[in-house]
Formats: sequence, structure tokens, C-alpha cells
Amino acid sequence: MVARGSLGLLVLLATATGALAGAGADKGWGPLIERLVADGLPRERVEQVFADPRMPAFTGIEFSGRTPKEPLSRYRGFLRPAGVAAARRCLAAHARAFEAAAARGVPASLLAAIMTIESACGRSTGTNRVLYRLARLAMANEPGNVAENLARLAGTVEPARVAARARYLEATFYPEVRAAFAMADRLGVDPLELRGSEAGAFGYPQFLPRNYLEAGVDGDGDGRVSLFDDFDAAASCANFLVQHGWRPELNAAARRGVLWEYNRSDAYVDTVLALAHRLETPARQVASRHRPRPRAHRRAT
Repeated sequence: MVARGSLGLLVLLATATGALAGAGADKGWGPLIERLVADGLPRERVEQVFADPRMPAFTGIEFSGRTPKEPLSRYRGFLRPAGVAAARRCLAAHARAFEAAAARGVPASLLAAIMTIESACGRSTGTNRVLYRLARLAMANEPGNVAENLARLAGTVEPARVAARARYLEATFYPEVRAAFAMADRLGVDPLELRGSEAGAFGYPQFLPRNYLEAGVDGDGDGRVSLFDDFDAAASCANFLVQHGWRPELNAAARRGVLWEYNRSDAYVDTVLALAHRLETPARQVASRHRPRPRAHRRAT
């Protein structure tokens, strides 16, 4: 991981160190502030956001020097009877939104599977401040933070891999910080009031800010794109997949390739496809497959 989609595993591998002081007027965010200003954001606005009491200080972030890999067990529950039933309820509750989005060539079952896995069909979108979560990850490559991680991982991970991981996190998440400001402008909201997951993803489909800017679609025609609206969320999710090559005629390998761009995890891709397939199968057939067989009764002797 990460494609610009679901990012939960990063949170398991990137936690605050608490070691850096985060002191001073900029609360430790100085390098990020200067970079945003250099990229054209007004200094007064950026400094005001990072000085806001709602924005915690940057005290460092731990990360693994290895590329994380999601275990299949993380998603196993979605394919159990209760998980499939929840996905069916999602598909039924938002049938009109999924059907409208399916006109883009992406099956409603696939969209319902993604949103069930990503956010429990919009019931669990996260309450974290998106900007703060993204900013922390964008600061991973700051020299002091890299030094702390090198010391922590000494003897267990090669220094070059630690440095490479820090650069990857910075390259992935700095553009998301910049996009968060642009997204807030488009929505006309305070960037510190954007709420989402611990990894900075938000809405029914758990997009990152760049996903929103590049693939967001006004599915209900109200002139505003909100990923907390089922029509907009379904249309945006379908549009993301189409932008990354989804076509109805794709073979199995090609479909996997498109979903990989949503979340670069084999376990995730396998689960989305399996859950979508079960949603396309009549519920009574799925139930019969999981119905326990009667035990043979041993004859008394």
C-alpha cells in the first residue's frame, strides 16, 4: 500500500514518537509550512491553520522501514454471512445511487462491496482531522524524524530502507496536504474541519484529497460534490475506477489491476471481488452454501 485509496494499514505502522519537541511558534510544522508557501499558498493562511489550537504540534512519527503487507485476516469478516448480509443491505439501501453510478460501466455490486469494506457503507467514515493526519505523514522525511527512526530501527532494518520509506511517505502525502487546502476551498469549508480516518481518507469511499479533486463527481446534480452523499460517493467511486482503466469487458487479471490502484493490497482486491460476486448471487444460494450439514446420528449399540 498505498494507492490513493484505502490506507488503514499505514496507521498500524506510523504512530507518533513523542520524541521530537514540537516546540516554537510553528509547533514543529515549520518545514511543511515553508514548503506550502513556496508552492503558492498564502503564508498568513497556512500559518494560521497550523497555529490553530485544533492543530496538534508535530512531535514525530514512527514508521516501518519495510513495505507493509495487509493480511487476509484483516478482511475475512466481510465474506462471512454477517458481512455479506451487511453488504446486501448497503446495496439495497442505496440502490438508486449505485444503479445511477453503474451507468459508467462499473457494476453496482462492486461499488457496494467497496463502500461496505471502506466505511461500513458510510456508517464509519472517521472523526479524525484529515489535515493533521496527512501533515504528519508528509513530515516523515524531516531530518530529525528520520534520525529518530534510524536510531529506533538500528540493527533491525537497513538504514537505506528507512531513508527510502521516509522519502516515499513524504512524496505520497505532501501532495495530499496541498490538495486538502484546495479541497477545502472548493467546498467552502475550514480545512481543519475535514474529518476522516486516521490515515486521512474520508467519505463513503474513503478517498484522499487528490482522489476527490481528480475523480469527484456530482452524482445528484446539486452543484456540489460530497463524498458523504450516496449519489456523489457512488458516482465518484465509479469514476475513479473508470479513470484507472475499468471497462465492462475486462478479464479477471485486468480487473484486479484496476482495483490495485484503489488499494495496493492483494487481500483487499481479493475480498472486494469475492464480496461483489456474492452480491451478484441470490441470497438463498449463498445461504445454502453456508448452511451447516446435519450431523449423522450414531446408532445406539
